[in-house]
Amino acid sequence: MQSALFITEPADLYSFERQAAQRGFHHVAGIDEAGRGPLAGPVVAAAVILRPGQKITGVNDSKKLSEDRRERLFDLIMEQALAVGIGSVDAATIDAINILQATRQAMLAAAQALHPQPDCLLIDGITTIASTLPQTTIKQGDSRSASIAAASIIAKVTRDRLMLQYDQQFPDYGFARHKGYGSARHLKALLQHGPCPIHRLSFAGVKPSNG
Repeated sequence: MQSALFITEPADLYSFERQAAQRGFHHVAGIDEAGRGPLAGPVVAAAVILRPGQKITGVNDSKKLSEDRRERLFDLIMEQALAVGIGSVDAATIDAINILQATRQAMLAAAQALHPQPDCLLIDGITTIASTLPQTTIKQGDSRSASIAAASIIAKVTRDRLMLQYDQQFPDYGFARHKGYGSARHLKALLQHGPCPIHRLSFAGVKPSNG
């Protein structure tokens, strides 16, 4: 159940985590996703529990970081965080249940993959997940919470690496360059070759233009 437990100042990335600790929570997990918008590939979510009092220098919203910086921070987070969990939902399931529900499913899987298990969730965005744990949604959380920012980096790098592998399997589409997003090159490839097994057939740009 969602509860507005915390108040934070945007300049302090660790305020949410600190306030959670003050309320008696020991394992606060930040959760974020990557890949809601692309036309192909999975949606990937990550959950990260930072160690109490831990600060990882440079952690920020993954979209504000260069690819090289994300890769380096990915390694730091994997080495230094108390726990990291990853969840992924494939394109066929996205088509079956819609991208919002698929994102919630991936986030839940990421949280459930954490060891130790969290006792409080901080979730980027405005939508809760199907968990009985206390959870707070935070608009632009990847710019306001260190643990959510760390999760955004893990999710982004994990998904990008998956798309590089898919580029080897399906070289006609240029997944290594655009990671499945609807770039002009990608749309042109779809017109030439049609969708491949990892395309989201329910998405505009992939499904037939006659709707």
